[in-house]
Amino acid sequence: MPLVAAADDPAEFHAPGMEEFFPEMIFGQPDGWFAFDRLMLVRLVVAAVLLLLLWLAVRRVTLVPGRGQAVVELLVDFVRLQIVEQIMGKERAKPFLPMLTVIFVTILAMNLASVIPFLNIGGTSRVGLPLVMAVWVLLTYLAAGVRAQGLGKYLRGQLFPPGIPWPMYIIITPIEILQVFILRPATLTIRLTVAMVAGHLMLVLAFAATHFLLLEASAGMTVFAPVTLFGGLFITVLEVFISALQAFIFTILSAVYLNFALEDH
Repeated sequence: MPLVAAADDPAEFHAPGMEEFFPEMIFGQPDGWFAFDRLMLVRLVVAAVLLLLLWLAVRRVTLVPGRGQAVVELLVDFVRLQIVEQIMGKERAKPFLPMLTVIFVTILAMNLASVIPFLNIGGTSRVGLPLVMAVWVLLTYLAAGVRAQGLGKYLRGQLFPPGIPWPMYIIITPIEILQVFILRPATLTIRLTVAMVAGHLMLVLAFAATHFLLLEASAGMTVFAPVTLFGGLFITVLEVFISALQAFIFTILSAVYLNFALEDH
């Protein structure tokens, strides 16, 4: 329900909707190949800043790390020790550590854009970027499984689980095909996108309501502005936590799927 000011004040509060994630084009057409809007600009800015910070941190690697190098090493060690090696084991994890580190750091940076002033929207809050990451994981675990086991053995192990009476494969195999090729990348994509969409909408709702109550609503409603402002600040802190959590979940599930592909059964 729209929040309407007093009867003598025509001001009306409009709650944010999905149009937040489809802003006006900076150039190009919405249905064209070169559509470029504010969200795409945010992605490019975050990517450029992330690359710059990483370059500045590691351009002069020393045995005793400085602050920037220490932060990068902390991130790499976190992904290696707390995610990849925990799931895959030390030796099996080595080839995939660079990929999973890039995934974690990129998603974390894109997520945190939602609480950075003047950006104010996560680069992962529209499905394109999460889908690209999920397809990367899909192609990698398919390639890893085929390389480790051979095409026939890999597909047989994934789609025809051993120890099941053969008539059951009529039911089980289509489910396994759906899981391996569709559900795994889909769950990665949807979980990340939905979390960031929900967080952005809550932030916009809280701060837009604060702006409305302070500047547009009747005087009697101004008293509620501190409530919505506090709610917005609380959601901001929560959004930082969720941003890190979603990067962690995406990376750990990617490691799980890669590990599945390398298992004989």
